[in-house]
Amino acid sequence: MMSRPSSTRSNLFPLATVAAALGVFTADVLTRPEYVVSGLYLIVVLMGGSFIRGRALWLVSGGCMALTIVAQFLAHRLVLGNDQATYIGAFNTIVSVFAMGMATTLILRGQAVQAAMNQARLDLAHVSRVTTMGELTASIAHEVNQPIAGVVTNASACLRWLAGDNPDLQEARAAATRIVRDGTRAAEIISRIRLIFMKGERLREPTDINQLIRETVDLLGNQAARESVTIRTDMAAGIPVVAADRVQLQQVLLNLILNGIDAMKDVSGTRELIIRSQLSQNDEVTVYVSDHGVGLPSQHSDNIFDAFVTTKPHGTGMGLSISRTIIENHDGRLWATPNESRGATFAFSLPAAQESPVDVAPSRPS
Repeated sequence: MMSRPSSTRSNLFPLATVAAALGVFTADVLTRPEYVVSGLYLIVVLMGGSFIRGRALWLVSGGCMALTIVAQFLAHRLVLGNDQATYIGAFNTIVSVFAMGMATTLILRGQAVQAAMNQARLDLAHVSRVTTMGELTASIAHEVNQPIAGVVTNASACLRWLAGDNPDLQEARAAATRIVRDGTRAAEIISRIRLIFMKGERLREPTDINQLIRETVDLLGNQAARESVTIRTDMAAGIPVVAADRVQLQQVLLNLILNGIDAMKDVSGTRELIIRSQLSQNDEVTVYVSDHGVGLPSQHSDNIFDAFVTTKPHGTGMGLSISRTIIENHDGRLWATPNESRGATFAFSLPAAQESPVDVAPSRPS
């Protein structure tokens, strides 16, 4: 399994927060009351806000407030007879408690805004998936129709083998087996499409990127054929799996391949889309999607991944922006480069998971 340094840091952070609180408390007791050492509890509250969500942060803030009051009481015992120092210390305590309360309120509001932004991002990604799948209605119908037609054909054959005076049970059994195979395939296709439409976050799982490329190419085969585009895959064998949200990663592939097909609609000559996968030297799995289309727009070459930037007449400008967000959320990179002759290449890389490599056929045309 992959090492998780971020997990180790997250386990140490609560301990560091407690140590900081005790350090501030000790300094607050040992210094004179007129010194506003208790203001350093704001750092403790901020540290708590980095790993505590919701109202539980008030427990950290309340604990710091209690330590401030206790420190003021102990410091008062050390300076008996100095009323001025006592009054200043009490005033500082009130100011510190108020500041901690305000800081906690602001942190919680910031967390609420961040949660709302994350939910909006998920909703936008879902809308993009639904829009993309709506454009693929014909391809979906074509893909589902194939196994259903196979079921009908094999069912008819099975009836013929059983209808004679001497039923051929062996052939009937073979036809029934093919019916089960085609029915299972149709169910898998429908299940896969249903997952793409589902909303919400999903857990990351070991994902075979080459298998995902094959599934996506199969889904887009009819769309590419209508545009007279040939899809060729060149997938390296022995590529390790990646830890990813399978549906989100397929959404990225759908966007990149559809963009490549769309870029070749109005060009003459070769209409070939090449999809390559390889393992980089820094243990990253990289996927390249190259087309022979119109290439990158010169006026938008530096911001094609920004939201609402599009060169399509009816485009929303969200596909590449959402794709970049998905890839970056998987600790990866997404970029684009112009081809030497014609067209462009979009590529993304993801960290490889420490799993067994997957062997695949080196290439196949679509």
